[in-house]
Amino acid sequence: MYVVKTCATCTMDLTILLFMTIFGLSDAVSMKRKAYFNGTAYLPCPFTKAQNITLSELVVFWQDQQKLVLYEHYLGAEKLDSVNAKYLGRTSFDGDNWTLRLHHVTIKDMGSYDCFIQGKPPTGSVILQQTSTELSVIANFSEPEILLTQNVTRNSGTNLTCSSKQGYPKPKKMYFLITNSTDEYGDDMQISQDNVTELFSVSVSLSHLFPDGVDNMTIVCVLEMESTNISSKPVILVLPEFHPIGKHLIEISAGIIIVILFPLLVFIVAKTCCKKPGRPRNTTCTSERDSSADRRSSINLEELEPQIASAKPNAE
Repeated sequence: MYVVKTCATCTMDLTILLFMTIFGLSDAVSMKRKAYFNGTAYLPCPFTKAQNITLSELVVFWQDQQKLVLYEHYLGAEKLDSVNAKYLGRTSFDGDNWTLRLHHVTIKDMGSYDCFIQGKPPTGSVILQQTSTELSVIANFSEPEILLTQNVTRNSGTNLTCSSKQGYPKPKKMYFLITNSTDEYGDDMQISQDNVTELFSVSVSLSHLFPDGVDNMTIVCVLEMESTNISSKPVILVLPEFHPIGKHLIEISAGIIIVILFPLLVFIVAKTCCKKPGRPRNTTCTSERDSSADRRSSINLEELEPQIASAKPNAE
């Protein structure tokens, strides 16, 4: 199929087209290329007759699948008259390798691109070669990340979520793998797509009980793409256990508290006893201590002074 650029400077009549068909002056080449999102796409246009013709003798231009012009190199110089606004400032031409670089690639740039090389004989423009390139765009998903949504217990088990963001194309599935098992675990994969970038974000959830006799599990989240898999860092979940040392620490702490508080309590009780109503003002308040059956109490010397005074005359 021979395509003529629809612009005033690149028209071609039926006679030239018939001449091309008869003498086989046009070659068609098909290629496939991949580019990374926000990176650079390379759209080749290899010219097999380049050794005999220079760029200053040719018109080279690229069109997308909607026939919008990306770039035009006209008789040795860049020409922007017919370049579509969406491609202005996004392209650069490698004249040594006959390749157009498309910068800041987006998901919307996926599709088919055609490069045309035209000769400029006196009778008009002749398409010498056509190259078609099918461009696909890839965006790497972020590494899957596992998050624990609640504390791990024997009764409730574990509740996890795994998520990965900003990738393209849409992944096949997402799941969890658990120690010593080849089974895939998890709910259905949840998918969302950004309205502007058209990139995908995905997530999956898991609720899982610890098997009997098992107190730890290693869990990995896997994002499965068309041609590769992306795995999360492994997460090790361990059931919390009550250790005997914890009990001893509690008992030791309680003993220390008692040793510190007991003397204080005794002092407070003693002070309270001294202040009871009805106790003589001069009565000495002392602590009482049981030792076998003996009890000791203090003596008030002021109460004995009258007896001592009356005893002195008799003694004289």
